[in-house]
Amino acid sequence: MLKTIPPRPFGATTLENGSVAFRVWAPFAREIQIKLIGRDLPLQATMSATGERHCFEAIVPNIPAGTRYFYHLNGDRDRPDPYSRFQPEGVHGPSEVVDPNAFAWSDQGWRGIPLEDYILYELHPGTFTPEGTFDAIIAHLNYLKRDLGITAVEIMPVAQFPGRRNWGYDGVHLFAPQNSYGGPDGLRRLVDACHAAGLAVVLDVVYNHLGHEGNYLREFGPYFTSKYKTPWGDAVNFDDAGSDFVRRYVIDNALYWIREYHIDALRLDAVHAIYDFSAKHILQEMKEAADETARGLGRPVYLIAESDLNDPKIIRAPAQGGYGLDAQWSDDFHHCLHALLTGEREGYYQDFGRLDQMERAIREGYVMAGVYSPYRDRIHGSPSDGQPPSKFVVFSQNHDQTGNRVLGDRLSTLISFEAQKLAAAAVLLAPNLPLLFMGEEYGETAPFQYFTHYQDPILGEAVRKGRWEEAIGFGWKGEVPDPQSEETFQRSKLDLSQRFQEPNSRLFAFYQRLIALRKSAPDLHPTGGTAQIKRHDQEACLTLQRGDKILIVLSFHPKIVSLPISFPGGTWERLLDSQEKQFGGSEERLLPARLEANRTAELRLSPYQAALFRRIE
Repeated sequence: MLKTIPPRPFGATTLENGSVAFRVWAPFAREIQIKLIGRDLPLQATMSATGERHCFEAIVPNIPAGTRYFYHLNGDRDRPDPYSRFQPEGVHGPSEVVDPNAFAWSDQGWRGIPLEDYILYELHPGTFTPEGTFDAIIAHLNYLKRDLGITAVEIMPVAQFPGRRNWGYDGVHLFAPQNSYGGPDGLRRLVDACHAAGLAVVLDVVYNHLGHEGNYLREFGPYFTSKYKTPWGDAVNFDDAGSDFVRRYVIDNALYWIREYHIDALRLDAVHAIYDFSAKHILQEMKEAADETARGLGRPVYLIAESDLNDPKIIRAPAQGGYGLDAQWSDDFHHCLHALLTGEREGYYQDFGRLDQMERAIREGYVMAGVYSPYRDRIHGSPSDGQPPSKFVVFSQNHDQTGNRVLGDRLSTLISFEAQKLAAAAVLLAPNLPLLFMGEEYGETAPFQYFTHYQDPILGEAVRKGRWEEAIGFGWKGEVPDPQSEETFQRSKLDLSQRFQEPNSRLFAFYQRLIALRKSAPDLHPTGGTAQIKRHDQEACLTLQRGDKILIVLSFHPKIVSLPISFPGGTWERLLDSQEKQFGGSEERLLPARLEANRTAELRLSPYQAALFRRIE
């Protein structure tokens, strides 16, 4: 009944004859049994006949999808499958057999969109809608695509985590979409619907650490190493003894989302916490595997890194000694913008707050580029080596920069309405890849706080203590929201109806207009004309000339200023002004509707005014 098989994918793989092939790498196990829930006798898996080290495998006939099972290790414990495709009863429960070919996809004609066309919208599946599910998001795709105009949905991590609520960075079953969000089919329905709407899907994945509760990987093999320490404990083992199969585990996971869930791009969380001194870094190996998979699928696949190293090696081509990733988040852009608009100088914001830094962030991506960082008390980063602006994802808010604040307060509660419009213009008119954080487009006021739902009371108390200690470190004196509280989670849910209220609807109209302009004006495209940036220190303004036909004015001054500016050849018309009445501005403060070339105009700019002019002749 059971027999050894040639090398197959790990986990439970449904075969054409209705059998299921179970395969697991477990060098720390003497024996493994497959314990099918509802059957009296566990089934013995045998060592691989092909000689792959420490692999146990077996074929079991007549196993329908939905069958639940454990791996019974060494005769004394039941554990979920490290490659589990679904954990319907949570992180500690049995795994479930999933037939990846059973879902009826309708996106056969989907060929993706170029990365340069991405206008990203980051959302958390649990707080974007009242229901907090994949299916509930589908009802809002027309709003995102048609009404707002974004082109790519970026979903925060969905790998199974403990409990029902979490940011997603405590996932322990990397292949299992969260059960409380809707599991595998829920995620497939969402991706399929996104593609039907013309939206690309980016999935946030976490390979620098795994969560603690429900993490049984150490019982199977050396998935972690004490050679390196991370904020979450021992590092994932990418270069120590036994790391070959760990590397395969992570690369298999990246390709799994691309193949089985039709994901268009992966956002790789905090790659600076990935330690790998192999001859070929795991990120480069992953990129090569993703590119090969993309060629086979006939559609583009992108890898986007989050890193605070300011090291261009991450996005530099392998021929120039890099890993070849397609883009990376630009935290420096955010920090510059946030510090200028809020005046905050605590924590890492002490390194920022100057207009010349904002100019550099737009032009080069990195601000801390081989210069002294007071926050770190050392020289940090390296110049970006002329990497194009389209290699950098920019934003005024995201889950980290909002949620890691003690109260999770958004920009809408920290800065004026006019400053919010300036932030939107800085992001969406920059020559980079823009990212919006859910709700910012209408000035959502609900916080996005840190929330967890650990079932282990010791871990629950530890996370409470950790958040309190972080708050003390930032000088916070007030009450710290309890991460374990249901109220903290509920408080963080969006109220999408706010976009119909005043002045939220005016802000939303401004975002709509910015995105429409970005998509319709060739010079605003990341691959369009060059971006010439000029700094006006006395007036605290930046002007950006995009190509030959677009000139953008951004005032970071909190008071009215006069900006003398000479427009290059041709006649220019005002195409956008944040002071337009439809955007909640004052008609008396509008900039001139038409300007003649080669004449110095004296623009009277209101606090935080943003405008765009187009050359018409």
